[in-house]
Amino acid sequence: MSEHGTNVAGVGEFGLIDRVTARLSYGSTVLLGPGDDAAVVAAPDARVVASTDVLVEGRHFRRDWSGARDIGHRAAAANLADVAAMGAQPTALLVALCVPPDLATAWAEELADGLAAEAATVGASVVGGDMSSSPTLTIAVTALGDLGGRAPVTRAGARPGDVVALAGRTGYAAAGLTVLSRGFRTPRLLVEAYRRPEVVYAAGPQAAEAGATAMIDVSDGLLADLGHVARASGVAVDVRRDAFEVPRQMRDAAQALGVDPYTWLLAGGEDHALAATFPPAVPLPEGWRPVGEVAAGSGVTVDGRPWEGPAGWDHFR
Repeated sequence: MSEHGTNVAGVGEFGLIDRVTARLSYGSTVLLGPGDDAAVVAAPDARVVASTDVLVEGRHFRRDWSGARDIGHRAAAANLADVAAMGAQPTALLVALCVPPDLATAWAEELADGLAAEAATVGASVVGGDMSSSPTLTIAVTALGDLGGRAPVTRAGARPGDVVALAGRTGYAAAGLTVLSRGFRTPRLLVEAYRRPEVVYAAGPQAAEAGATAMIDVSDGLLADLGHVARASGVAVDVRRDAFEVPRQMRDAAQALGVDPYTWLLAGGEDHALAATFPPAVPLPEGWRPVGEVAAGSGVTVDGRPWEGPAGWDHFR
């Protein structure tokens, strides 16, 4: 990797930018892509939904646990899911990349491949960003989205009597992280869920169309994120434990590692499921399943009782 041209220091900032942008393609919403001072993206709705997340090596990912392409998928998914959770359709990503000078250029190129591939699953494109040298590998992604004429679905609209529903899966990525942190690489289902989440992005706009009153991306843990909804809406949320089935691979891993699998299912993040509340008379869209209820009061409970375990991830703990 020390030979000229095989690492970031060898190709330089602009050489790396050229290598990365050459791997990108652009959808119909991109009016002007990388190469100028800024990109231009169409906003048919005249409103732009925007969200930013940052991934720091050693805190959010490890290169010995995940390949560059997987990390690209994860970085894109964290932002695309936030846009979908507002009821919007993702349109574009902007990426800021801070890298050590000895980083292999092939790693950065594969990261770009993962970012672009995940964005392409929803018809979005990587349209620009920035690069800098840093002793700590850091990936900051901003996602843009279009509401398609709909009102944004915020965290603040849940009402007593609403049904709490979930689209996508929870607990898989958290279980995979635990497996990796204990030095194992199987079950593959769980490890791959940590490396590359499977997000049901279309469920966000579908929920908005169906009349969802509040919605959130489950990134830090279902109970923690429903706590954000409860606080913003001024309500209480109760989750039913029996609404969650423990898959065989998760059950076996939990038994082997001495972990309560419901800690993963209820408090594990990074699967990027979508949680939403719906009026009781509204039929849930396909792919959404009921997992609890909204009531008057405050806080989040499980089967009517306080949850004794961790509620989810905190970036400062």
